Amino acid sequence: MYSHAMHDAIVLPDGSRIRWTELPGSSPARVYIHGLGAMSAPYYLGIATHPALAGRRSLMIDMLGFGLSDRPEDFGYTLEDHADVLATALTAAGVRRAEVIAHSMGGAVAVVLAVRHPELVAALVLLDANLDPVEPHPHRPGSSGLSAYTEAEFLEYGRHEVRDRVGPHWWSTMRLAGRVALHRSAVHLARGTVPTVREHLLRLAIPRAFLHPERDGDVRDGEALTAGGVRLVPIPDAGHNLMLDNPHRTARAIAAFLDGPR
Repeated sequence: MYSHAMHDAIVLPDGSRIRWTELPGSSPARVYIHGLGAMSAPYYLGIATHPALAGRRSLMIDMLGFGLSDRPEDFGYTLEDHADVLATALTAAGVRRAEVIAHSMGGAVAVVLAVRHPELVAALVLLDANLDPVEPHPHRPGSSGLSAYTEAEFLEYGRHEVRDRVGPHWWSTMRLAGRVALHRSAVHLARGTVPTVREHLLRLAIPRAFLHPERDGDVRDGEALTAGGVRLVPIPDAGHNLMLDNPHRTARAIAAFLDGPR
């Protein structure tokens, strides 16, 4: 039986709050960060409570603009913006040297968090994370399709087209996101950072792992990632949402990396 509690922290001068679901446990804390249009508790509760990972203080945190967190419209929603307000929330929570598990867009934010706020991140586990810029492409799901709209187009009609493309599962959490937050986050995720998220990842000195669907084959530039100290871990019987498609193997792979020899 697991007890959990809702927590929050003010992260902007206007009083906007980031919120997270927390499971009590030992330190160091584990911080779980969701992807674009998602929220953390529905995506991560199954692995955070898995026997391989249970027992640690676990924060399933919703980025600003998503899930249960506030949705300010005068916020930039760049990857750097997301990382900085997450740092404010984690500092308020008394988190230092956390093990960060992050999916998709959340993985890109987590890399930037580790670069800009190194005191907060002791290890990174990226779940099929975005590492490179992508070209906007209409009629595709994800950041590529969302960023193909201007902000005005997205607010007027694009959100409804996206709803029809992404399907009911993703839309169940995407519909909770602020419309401005969703579009701006997608645009900045597609643009990436300078240097790129991949380059940032390679320069980090902390332990890093990249979990990916086995069915997708080799990871792009996987040899360079491995040479740079990033452990590549294929997860069988899973698509992009590794933690939902195969929670048992995903949890065990995360635990093997975080708790085993590096």
